[in-house]
Amino acid sequence: MTQAEIKLCSLLLQEHFGEIVEKIGVHLIRTGSQPLRVIAHDTGTSLDQVKKALCVLIQHNLVSYQVHKRGVVEYEAQCSRVLRMLRYPRYIYTTKTLYSDTGELIVEELLLNGKLTMSAVVKKVADRLTETMEDGKTMDYAEVSNTFVRLADTHFVQRCPSVPTTENSDPGPPPPAPTLVINEKDMYLVPKLSLIGKGKRRRSSDEDAAGEPKAKRPKHTTDNKEPIPDDGIYWQANLDRFHQHFRDQAIVSAVANRMDQTSSEIVRTMLRMSEITTSSSAPFTQPLSSNEIFRSLPVGYNISKQVLDQYLTLLADDPLEFVGKSGDSGGGMYVISILTTCHLLSSFLSRFGSRCARIFRLVLQKKHLEQKQVEDFAMIPAKEAKDMLYKMLSENFMSLQEIPKTPDHAPSRTFYLYTVNILSAARMLLHRCYKSIANLIERRQFETKENKRLLEKSQRVEAIIASMQATGAEEAQLQEIEEMITAPERQQLETLKRNVNKLDASEIQVDETIFLLESYIECTMKRQ
Repeated sequence: MTQAEIKLCSLLLQEHFGEIVEKIGVHLIRTGSQPLRVIAHDTGTSLDQVKKALCVLIQHNLVSYQVHKRGVVEYEAQCSRVLRMLRYPRYIYTTKTLYSDTGELIVEELLLNGKLTMSAVVKKVADRLTETMEDGKTMDYAEVSNTFVRLADTHFVQRCPSVPTTENSDPGPPPPAPTLVINEKDMYLVPKLSLIGKGKRRRSSDEDAAGEPKAKRPKHTTDNKEPIPDDGIYWQANLDRFHQHFRDQAIVSAVANRMDQTSSEIVRTMLRMSEITTSSSAPFTQPLSSNEIFRSLPVGYNISKQVLDQYLTLLADDPLEFVGKSGDSGGGMYVISILTTCHLLSSFLSRFGSRCARIFRLVLQKKHLEQKQVEDFAMIPAKEAKDMLYKMLSENFMSLQEIPKTPDHAPSRTFYLYTVNILSAARMLLHRCYKSIANLIERRQFETKENKRLLEKSQRVEAIIASMQATGAEEAQLQEIEEMITAPERQQLETLKRNVNKLDASEIQVDETIFLLESYIECTMKRQ
């Protein structure tokens, strides 16, 4: 765990959960697993506050616990899961593009609350969608339930581990902490619920209009509620499945840039066929036959079986190894190699230009090259090649290996070979990305803090205008309220909004690079 990662985790925890949760979370990240009382003593926080902070962190899967033989419960922070909070906007936007607004709100509620039952999610989402609809229109629970089932079928949401029923029936003393288990067969099994109803608006009902405070109403309506049908079955967003989708999109984009649109469509079809059967962390997809791929091509994509076989052969023979051939049955068995080196070249060398990319790719393919060989193979003038090689050497993208002809290591009798250790280069870039994104978050927080008074004033004015519009105020009155913010203040607000939007967009772009680098490192480590 590097200092850059710890700093980024600290900023994310503080931004999402506040200072106390951040203090406990960062302490666990720095020290490793610790029992409750040690955490309270080391952080100087009251036991009650530590318990509440740990509850929040466990609810959001940011901390796990383990019972040791002596009955001591130790809590451990999941740093990688904390860093995933950077990707929350991307998860939500992806669901919106795949499953429209209903899917977007389902995943948003699960990410905001950590874990929820299906019935609670359906009701919350239906209420939120109803509020955005025109008067008289409502969102049916059944429609939201259908979208939830589709998300579970495609593994974008999954069940949380729960306490087994046998543990509750044990007559002995209760364990210090429950053991949570989940059967893999039940992980995406949606309970059969008959949720009948429609979303409700937050606006005051007829009973509220009568002036009766909610607290003074009789409570018999809540006491007679039926038990929740899916009580104890909690759901969470399956982040690994989202990562698999992002990875597939990156592969399709890389194939389209390297080959053509037809090749990318073939690869997209192969990825779609194996998206549920292939593990999100597998280095290769499941083998698919040429006949299966041909039958699964999109409707209206008119290419013959012979042309498909030619494309598959072309992809398999490409030196970048997007597609590999694993057998000859069924017209040929093919697999997709997950995140080859080629996917990283653009993110590695965008700062150096196309000529440096050519040199980098050349050294990567040839393994070891002298400076003269680089100049000849890359067909770049000696002076430019030397400058580019030294620039990449100083940035640690390349390393220099000395091979002496004699034991005295005399420079005149020594070979100097350039080589690339792409794994260490990826780790170095990943560290830089963590530092960059922490700087972006700090800058955004600074911009917001500097203009706090102006933002509060703007929010007050907007609230007044909204309330006046609801009561049917005249245009002249609204104009008078709007003029409470002067022209220079309005210009300052526009500049602030523009700057914050740029910083937000930069965070998302850097996180895309982080995802590529993390995925590449993970796949490379598994292959070794």
